[in-house]
Amino acid sequence: MPLILILAGVCLFIYFALIRPFQFWTRRGIVQFSVWRLWLENAKVILQLKPMADNLRLMYDGFPGARFAGMYQFAKPILAIRDPELIKQITVKDFDHFIDHSQFVPEECEPLWGKNLFALKGERWKEMRATLSPSFTSSKMKAMFNIMSECAERFVNHFRVEGSEDTVTVEFKDIFTRFTNDVIASASFGINCDSLKERENEFYQMGKEATSFSGFWNNMKFVIMMLSPKLATFFGVHLFSNKVSTFFRNLVTGNMAARERDGIVRPDMIHLLMEARKGRLKHERSNEIIDSGYSVIEESEIGKEENRQKLQLSDDDVTAQALIFFFAGFESVSTLMCFTAYELAVDTFSQEKLREEVDNVLKDGNGTLTYEGLMKMEYMDMVVSEVLRKWPTAVGSDRMCVKPYTIHPERDGEKPVYLNKGDLVIMVMYGMQRDEKYFPDPDRFDPERFSKENRRTIIPYSYMPFGAGPRSCIGNRFALLETKLLFFTILRYFEIVVVKKSVIPVKISRKQINLNAEDGFWFGLKPRNVHY
Repeated sequence: MPLILILAGVCLFIYFALIRPFQFWTRRGIVQFSVWRLWLENAKVILQLKPMADNLRLMYDGFPGARFAGMYQFAKPILAIRDPELIKQITVKDFDHFIDHSQFVPEECEPLWGKNLFALKGERWKEMRATLSPSFTSSKMKAMFNIMSECAERFVNHFRVEGSEDTVTVEFKDIFTRFTNDVIASASFGINCDSLKERENEFYQMGKEATSFSGFWNNMKFVIMMLSPKLATFFGVHLFSNKVSTFFRNLVTGNMAARERDGIVRPDMIHLLMEARKGRLKHERSNEIIDSGYSVIEESEIGKEENRQKLQLSDDDVTAQALIFFFAGFESVSTLMCFTAYELAVDTFSQEKLREEVDNVLKDGNGTLTYEGLMKMEYMDMVVSEVLRKWPTAVGSDRMCVKPYTIHPERDGEKPVYLNKGDLVIMVMYGMQRDEKYFPDPDRFDPERFSKENRRTIIPYSYMPFGAGPRSCIGNRFALLETKLLFFTILRYFEIVVVKKSVIPVKISRKQINLNAEDGFWFGLKPRNVHY
């Protein structure tokens, strides 16, 4: 009898803990993978046998023709939205029902994270977005152009040797991360760094530690924080170490105090945050200078609401915003640059065409690049747009339902989907932007998809590398400007070439959440014999 009770208990546990939670969407009549398939695929990701991006794409590709499909974030149900029109409905038209992101790192586990723009919710998010939005207009990007240019020239000069024609083999993730570190240090914090020369400088070391989430233990930290914030708090599990948190707090508060004391004004992010803190920033509504391309997202009316400019920002609020800018700029932008280098090295035709455009811009400018000259580069924009299609900086973007919502059936076999407060939906950019329905031959790199003629055929909301709607990435202009500027400067002096250590095709890392290369991005910089 005791054995029977034990077996019955085990069976009940297996059903209610391991099976029933993963039948949530099936019970609602929504397509999903079988429970055993879900466990199998998720186990592969947790055990680092498979990249998370590939898992998301598998879930997306598994249900062609469906407008939505059931997925799970560990045991949490999440509805994958596969239809561009439905994405528009959720992220724009009915945005008030889906204003928040899920809080994958609870504030009690990481206070600085909980205060940043990405993590904030509801009215607090609206206030912060409107406060920070004027910091990211194209005129503000133009003001940072010279700072970025200096970093780009210093970067390229590190690899230039007078009279040498030898190809320099480098690991691009390392050098691009050092470049983005220096840009963030200078353009955001007013600190001059040369991380290629001073490889162990403190700013770079703190950046590496703050953004390093690879490895089994880091994966488990995310699992613990998402499944049980109280358990994470009890055991002292944090996203950032005390050393990292203290460094950025001291950096931001000390920087602001010194500027206030000495009357220092510098066109960087700390200055803009200080101005936002004082309510002095206004969003430019007209006559804005030339923008930075197809992937740029126009700020929503929420971000332009001037009546929200009176938000009081504490030191921790400002530090949290500076930290998330650093977080995105350090890691995400360097990854975009890596895949750009990879595609240009493999596709020599596209690289040659882009180098010709670089040369023409320099000839027109008598050897000098201006902000306007860079923004007018059509093929540069086509290349970067296509890289973002194949290799989006975020493989997916979620939204949390904040009040009851119904997705009404439109196709044969569909049933109404009733979403309640707290339910999650996700847009899988890595799946949709490689869906042959929207982008024929999707795994092929083809910048011509984004020519002026062809971009008209792209279905709205099938391409959204920086998200969509009011909660799109606020720093998209910054990322695009930084990337285009660096590749302009590189291609002015070098060709990017395949070398013996290059891994082609690229193997996606199984140890990181977002896209990265398993064996690094090894390519060569071959000097060009050009004179302007």
